[in-house]
Amino acid sequence: MAKPVYLSAEDHERLSAAVGEAEMHSAGEIVTVLADRSDGYTDVALAWSAIIAFLALGALVIAPDFYMGLYDSLLADWGHEWTPRMILGLAGGVAAIKFGAMLLLQLWPPLKFWLVPARIKTMRVHAHAVRAFRIGAEQRTTGRTGVLIYLSMREHRAEIVADRAIAAKVDPQVWGDAMTAMLAHVGKGRICDGMVVAVGKVGAILSEHFPRADDDVNELPDRLIEI
Repeated sequence: MAKPVYLSAEDHERLSAAVGEAEMHSAGEIVTVLADRSDGYTDVALAWSAIIAFLALGALVIAPDFYMGLYDSLLADWGHEWTPRMILGLAGGVAAIKFGAMLLLQLWPPLKFWLVPARIKTMRVHAHAVRAFRIGAEQRTTGRTGVLIYLSMREHRAEIVADRAIAAKVDPQVWGDAMTAMLAHVGKGRICDGMVVAVGKVGAILSEHFPRADDDVNELPDRLIEI
């Protein structure tokens, strides 16, 4: 399945320009990352399939006549006698069919991501944002002044991760305003607008705590990274 295209070439240029403008007023370096998703959630899909299979087995215990009658009408001769082996086979077959059907249903992304618990989404997005930060920004600036703005579309979540020097001066709660402003736009389908607003607010915070020096150079690319 092809990855959705969230931003146009013009949006990329606009966002890069916003990053460049924000960095003109501070020694900080801003990295923007747009992810289609932060995890495949295969473990969650398997867990849901197992739950459905166990529920089907429970239903077989509660109402065995339904499944046994269905089996008789479709596959077996009328009036045969059920043996323990046949009952175990029926139970295994029902569980396998339910497991496979639930797994196939979750190939439809909207259902798959709807079934992922919110807490797990938040944890996975945070973990992926931290990994992206370590690859793209951490300790890659002279003064350790890199900031990552990370947006994960499928999970409807965002993260702002700062390098050591910034984290020592800026309380993590300070990024809340930038996050809220970004998600307000993204929630209405204005992805580029949201990221541009976030870049501007992060840039304002950086300029306050890390003003630009005369010899400052651009150490990290301004372009958006899509993953």
